[in-house]
Amino acid sequence: MKPKIGIALTGSFCTFRTVMDVLKQLGNYELIPIMSETSFGTDTRFGAAESFRQELEQLCGRSILHTLPQVEPLGPKKLLDALVILPCTGNTLGKLANGIADSPVTFACKAHLRNGRPVVLGISTNDGLSASGENIGKLLARRHFYFVPFGQDSPMEKPYSLVAHMELLPQTLEAALHGQQLQPILV
Repeated sequence: MKPKIGIALTGSFCTFRTVMDVLKQLGNYELIPIMSETSFGTDTRFGAAESFRQELEQLCGRSILHTLPQVEPLGPKKLLDALVILPCTGNTLGKLANGIADSPVTFACKAHLRNGRPVVLGISTNDGLSASGENIGKLLARRHFYFVPFGQDSPMEKPYSLVAHMELLPQTLEAALHGQQLQPILV
């Protein structure tokens, strides 16, 4: 039986293409797609929301969970072995670090964490080395949170920006399922 992995997307739209490509490498898992309201319904210069929804549903083989009632059973029914939030925006980092569960993604995380199972974060935030830095630190210190290794994506043009090395998701997820953080975290 394949482990069940929640795949939650938040609104860092510039990384969606990369995320979709990385998800194709997760054939050893049963994938449950989850999207924030913003990622589910916003068309951007990076693509149409409908196009990303269709691709995600095709990759996962099931409908996207995108409302609070849809994600609530994840915890009580212990439906996931791990939850991956990729991309994880600065906004989502702030909510997770401060216990706010007001979106499908953050509520899915809260529901899932009650079972003491891993949450893997693939950050993508323009303020990772400024305002979001404190929230990254809080989550690094908490149990059950694991980070896809990350680094600066454009140090000269965006000196505070941090992005996960999305291609390391498969290894990070495997390590997290064994209670370990893939190292090094800073790449």
